[in-house]
Amino acid sequence: MTLHFFATTPKALEGILTDELRALGISEFKATTAGVAFSGDLEMAYRVCLWSRVANRVLLVLSSFEIRSQDDLYRAIQQINWFEHFNAEDSFAVSFSSKNSTVITNSHFGALKVKDAIVDQMRAKFGVRPSINIERPNIRINVHLNGEKAELSLDLSGESLHKRGYRDVSIEAPMKENLAAAMLLRCGWSVVAAEGKSLLDPMCGSGTLLLEGAMIAADVAPALGRDYFGFLGWKKHDAECWQNLRRDAEWRKIVGIKKLPMIVGFDKNKNTVNTALKHVANAGLEGKIHIERRDISDAKPPESWEKGLVVCNPPYGERLGDEAETAILYEQFGQTLKTNFVGWQAALIISNPELGFRLGIRSHKPITLFNGALECRLLRLSIEEKAFFIPKEKLFEPRIEQPVAEPIKPRIEKIIEIAQAEMVDENTEKFDAPMFANRLQKNLKKLSKWAKQNQVFAYRIYDADLPEYAAAVDVYHCEKTWVNVQEYQSPKSIDQEKADARLAGLLAEIPSVLNVPKSQVLLKIRRKQRNTDQYEKQAESEIFHEIIEGGCKLLVNFENYLDTGLFLDHRPIRLKIQKEAKGKRFLNLFAYTGSATVHAAVGGATITTTVDMSNTYLQWAKNNLALNITTGRHEFIQADCVEWLEKEAKTAARQYDLIFLDPPTFSNSKKMDDVFDVQRDYIQLIQNSTKLLTKDGILYFSTNFRKFKFDVSEFKNLNITEITAQTIAEDFSRDMKIHYCWKITKMSHDF
Repeated sequence: MTLHFFATTPKALEGILTDELRALGISEFKATTAGVAFSGDLEMAYRVCLWSRVANRVLLVLSSFEIRSQDDLYRAIQQINWFEHFNAEDSFAVSFSSKNSTVITNSHFGALKVKDAIVDQMRAKFGVRPSINIERPNIRINVHLNGEKAELSLDLSGESLHKRGYRDVSIEAPMKENLAAAMLLRCGWSVVAAEGKSLLDPMCGSGTLLLEGAMIAADVAPALGRDYFGFLGWKKHDAECWQNLRRDAEWRKIVGIKKLPMIVGFDKNKNTVNTALKHVANAGLEGKIHIERRDISDAKPPESWEKGLVVCNPPYGERLGDEAETAILYEQFGQTLKTNFVGWQAALIISNPELGFRLGIRSHKPITLFNGALECRLLRLSIEEKAFFIPKEKLFEPRIEQPVAEPIKPRIEKIIEIAQAEMVDENTEKFDAPMFANRLQKNLKKLSKWAKQNQVFAYRIYDADLPEYAAAVDVYHCEKTWVNVQEYQSPKSIDQEKADARLAGLLAEIPSVLNVPKSQVLLKIRRKQRNTDQYEKQAESEIFHEIIEGGCKLLVNFENYLDTGLFLDHRPIRLKIQKEAKGKRFLNLFAYTGSATVHAAVGGATITTTVDMSNTYLQWAKNNLALNITTGRHEFIQADCVEWLEKEAKTAARQYDLIFLDPPTFSNSKKMDDVFDVQRDYIQLIQNSTKLLTKDGILYFSTNFRKFKFDVSEFKNLNITEITAQTIAEDFSRDMKIHYCWKITKMSHDF
């Protein structure tokens, strides 16, 4: 049964919560301000309660209704059979919030109205009334009124999920646990921890950042230590399901703790250190986190520690009550970092931007977070000896003859000029490229092993992992190793000189990190395309390179076109087609360079039909096929796929066992009579394609349109299964929206 939920989170953490939901297997969700709506079964909601590190509450939506008078609220609440949810002898509590309403503006009044409706119903049925328990009721009811629309929910979490269970309730924390977790996640601690690197908080306070860091590193469910949830007293609670989830989490904790890296905290206050140690023991991590009394000026890691992340929540100024003293503390902290933590990353959260300058270290772009109602900035720092300069011998000298059209070319030349400068002027954005180099090195370590194991010779190694370096980096192992760099077009709000400097810094690091000659690194500027830009030749010389994929030989070109001729993200679906093609008739629509056709032919397809509008790419497809030893009959058709499909569907004379339909997002080519829009036209495309599909045939439909919405209700006689997750390979797993894919078959009418 599909249920509807809403997970709340502090403002500015919606993106992290969305990533968590996706990682938990939730595919239907929608982010809004301070929360994410999602759909699934009860087990899925339990997983979010147990595993979300940034959510506050998980609400089960019971009903929605309109309120035009105060009596409307009372009547709507009475329409729910509350005995299905709790007994008359149980306790409950009501949370009510109102926004943009002229009917009920006082939240306390609204809560009383809801309470009266529930109590009156129970008293009328059973002669007794349930009690009110504000702290830990059997169930907690939530009503949110926005204008005239109200949403009634059960609070499955019961109390805020930031309460993990390890904190001494008598001690007020300067930072909530879910904010601490978000801070660590935004700094990439999960990746750093997986590499066995260290975590240090030199002003650890009660140990919140250390504990959240340890739970992330050890794969510990953040709510595993809680003894209260809102669903435990709910009559529809699935105790067996919950216990199974807890047992799995307990086992993962046992395994994960054995892999904990070095996690250390310092604080100058003796009482605070004792509190932190108590919290560590409460969390079951005694002996796994080292905490000692030490002043910030004495913070220094032994040489045996793996250089990792320094993270802290320093005083904002209010805690010390003296702005001058706080400023001195920040200067001291900055000096400690520069002296004792070279090669480390650092992160801290501040409320006063002026204090950040006291550190004396250039930070990456600040990230806005909220500590309660207080707006803060998360600063991320790379502590390097020469953070502002690039040694001359590492300078990148990209080739001038890049596959870019005017007026982009002058910008390339400008970037080259920047990269060849010995240092950057004070008024120019600094090269801060070591951060990019570190991420590229981490990705290389992970992906090169995966690529070797899976015989992958062309893969994406970096895809705008760091917002400051908005580029994709692809590695192609042909007769030589080539690196194809594509910069994504910067928003208009980004200063062009800064973007150029960052791109130059990125280019400077690639040859040394990937161990390739500078001449084998090529740069392209990717921008929003006009009409047929993707089909326009960008350079005159035609140099092709042969790549191997799944035993198929394919030609790629790094210079003549913006795309190389091989969409790397579609590798899994091409391999799937190859595996399923034996003895089948295969149709490749919007075929581009025919790589899917080659896979089908090598896989043993008896017939292949390749349709594309561009003669250039059809010839490329023919050349690709000619490289491979295949049997069967192969047909290439130059045509507008939309028109060709419509014509063929009228007679359905051609029939295929396997069809690959991968249309562009948008096109208004001169060769087409009408504008093509995939969101508007996909229904007709699929309907026409399935008319060419045999009774037991399979149609694979794919799109790269990130905002694409598939309306299954438009297709009454088809079985439609989304298989996107199966078609995202390891090298694209950082961006699950790179494409979407569905498997479509005809419904059987045999009874």
